Amino acid sequence: MEIIRADHSGFCFGVEKAIDKTFEQIDRAKKDCRTTYTCGNLIHNSAVTDKVASMGVKTISSLDEAKEGDVVIVRSHGEPKEFYDQAELKNIELIDTTCVFVTKIHNLVLSAHKDGRPVIIIGSANHQEVKATNGWCDYAGIILENEEKAEQFVNNFNSDKIPLIVCQTTIKRELLDSILRVFDEKSFKYEIKNTICNATRDRQESCAKLSEKVDVMVVIGDPNSSNSKKLYEIAKKYCKNALFVQDISDLELKELGNYNKIGVTAGASTPEWIIKEVIASMSENVTANVDHNPMLDYMDDIENSLRLPRPGEIVDGTVHQVMDNEVIVNIGCKKDGILLKNEVSLEPGQTLADLFKEGDEIQAKVMKSDDGEGGILLSKKRLEMNENFKELAAAQANKEIISVKLVKSVNSGVIAAYKEISGFIPLSQLSDRYVENADEFLGQTVDVEVIKVDNKRNRAVFSRKAVLVDEKRKQVAEIWANLNVGDVVEGKVMRFTDYGAFVDIGGVDGLLHISEISWGKLKHPKEVLNIGDIINVKILALNEEKGKISLGLKQTQPEPWSLVGSKYEVGQIIEGKVVQIKDYGAFVELEAGLDGLVHISEIANRRVENVSDELELGNSITAKIMEIDADRKRISLSIKALLGDEEEVEAEAESTEE
Repeated sequence: MEIIRADHSGFCFGVEKAIDKTFEQIDRAKKDCRTTYTCGNLIHNSAVTDKVASMGVKTISSLDEAKEGDVVIVRSHGEPKEFYDQAELKNIELIDTTCVFVTKIHNLVLSAHKDGRPVIIIGSANHQEVKATNGWCDYAGIILENEEKAEQFVNNFNSDKIPLIVCQTTIKRELLDSILRVFDEKSFKYEIKNTICNATRDRQESCAKLSEKVDVMVVIGDPNSSNSKKLYEIAKKYCKNALFVQDISDLELKELGNYNKIGVTAGASTPEWIIKEVIASMSENVTANVDHNPMLDYMDDIENSLRLPRPGEIVDGTVHQVMDNEVIVNIGCKKDGILLKNEVSLEPGQTLADLFKEGDEIQAKVMKSDDGEGGILLSKKRLEMNENFKELAAAQANKEIISVKLVKSVNSGVIAAYKEISGFIPLSQLSDRYVENADEFLGQTVDVEVIKVDNKRNRAVFSRKAVLVDEKRKQVAEIWANLNVGDVVEGKVMRFTDYGAFVDIGGVDGLLHISEISWGKLKHPKEVLNIGDIINVKILALNEEKGKISLGLKQTQPEPWSLVGSKYEVGQIIEGKVVQIKDYGAFVELEAGLDGLVHISEIANRRVENVSDELELGNSITAKIMEIDADRKRISLSIKALLGDEEEVEAEAESTEE
C-alpha cells in the first residue's frame, strides 16, 4: 500500500499569509482590547473560519457594521477601492492580507482606468476576486466568462483606445486562450497581462499527473471552495476512483483498503494540519497489517521538517513562487524560505523572474530563522561573494575590463559595486580629467580595471581612468588612420580663439583658422559660428607627429567669383556694405568674399576731395554695376550713375506736372 501526496497541494502563498497575519492580529487584539472583524469568511474552509471565530474574530458583511477604531482584516482575494476609502473615512484600521498577485491586478486596472482605457476582466462575475478587481475601475470593467461573451464584446466595441486584459488568478489557462483566440480571429487589438496565478496552475497540473498514476484520488477541501471543487473535477477526469473529503470524518477508511496506490491533493484553502490528519489516519488504518509503512517515513519527514535551519546554514530548496520583490523557496521545513530581491545579485534592468523559474533547484544561505512574517530569510549574495572575488583576481591577472556601478560618494572617491563586492575608486582614478565632486557619477555603470584585490579584508580597488585613457588612445589612433587630406567630415564647434575655432571631428580636435571660415572678411569666428554647431569641414593638412589638423569651412561652399557670371550683370542695381575706404575709392561687399570698387570719381556728380567725407565704414549703399572683369576678379561700381538716373526721373516728373 502506497500513499502519494501531490507535489503542489494545500495552502497557496497568499492564503498562508492571510492566515498568519490574522493570527498575529488576534494576539495583538488581546493586548489592546480591540474588536477584530473579517469582511466575509477569511477563506473557504469552515475548519479555519470556525477556529478564527472561536478566537474572537467576528464576521461582518460590510464596513457599515464596523465602527471607528475597529480592526478589519482584508481577505486574500482583495476588496474594491471604495472599501479602502470608506475605511479611511470611518477611521477603521485595515489588516491587508490581499494576495500580492491580486494587488498587482488592482494596480494595473487602476492605472488603465485613469488613462481612460477600457478594462477587460476574464473570470467569473460572481467570484469575489473579480468583484473586487472591478471596483478598482469604478465597476466599468467588462467581465468575460466565455467565448460567446467575448464575441459579443468585440462586435459592440466602439472605443478608439486599446483595452487592457487581466485575468482572475484562479482561472484555467484554457479559458484565457479561448477568449484571446476570438480576439485574434477578429483582428481585435488589445494589451494582455496574464495574471493567472502559477500556484493554481501547478496545483491543477500536479493533481492531473498524480490522478493518472494512482488507483484512487483523495481531494481534501471545503465544499464551498471553488478551487477545491476544480481539483475534484480534474481528479475524476483522470482517475476512475475519486473522493472529495473535508476532513478525516468524511473518510471511508475500509473502502480505501481495497486500493494499492492512493493519491492525495488539497485545495488552496485547506490547512496543513487537516492534510496531515487525513494522511496520518489513512496510514494508520489502511496499512495496519503491512510490516513496513512508507507513509510512516513520510510522517517522520514531516516531523523533521519542523526543525528550523540556523543562521549561517547553507540550505537547498525548490523555487515555489517568483514575485516582483521576493522569491518563495520550499526548503523542506514548516516555514518557507524568503529570498528578498536585495539578497540577489541582479544586473541593471534584470528582474527576479529573469533568474528564477518555479521548480528551479537553488542553494542559499540562511540569514534569519524568522523574517518577522513567518518566513526564513535567505541570501544568495553571501554564497556568491567568494566566487566574485575569484573573478576579480582573474580579471586583475589577465588585465580584463569589468563593469561596476557607482553607488556612494566618500571623501576621497566613490564606492563601486561589483555583484556582491563593494570596491573603491579613488577620485584620481575616476576620470581622465580633473574631478572635484564625484556626485555627478553616482548611479552610473562604468568599465574599470582591477588594481587590487584583498579577499581576506573584503576589499577591491578599481580604476576607471586607466580604461578611459586606453580607449581614447585607441580611438585617436583609429581616427588618424582614417583621415585623409581633402576629406569632408562632420565636426562640432568646441571653443573659440581670436584666430579661429577648434572643431571636434570624432574624437580629435582640428583648427579652423579664421581665414578659412568664410570667403568674406571676419573679425572673430563667433560672427558666423556658435559653440556646439555641427558643421561640415574639409581637411586641409595633417601632421600626425605633432597631432595637428588644419580645417577649412569655406572650401565646402562655392567660391563667390565662380558664380559671378550667373548672379550679376553690367547695369544691375545692387545694395552693399562699405567694408574698406581708400584714397581712390571705397570697397563695397556685395556678398561674403565678393567686393566691388566705387572709384572716387563715381561717388557723386561733383568733385569729391575725400572719400571718407561721403562714405562711412559699415554704411549700406546702392550702386550700379558698370564693369565685371571675372578674370581679374574686379567689379566696378558707380553711385553717380544712379544719381543721373534720379535726375532724369525728376525732370520727367516735373514736365508731366506742367
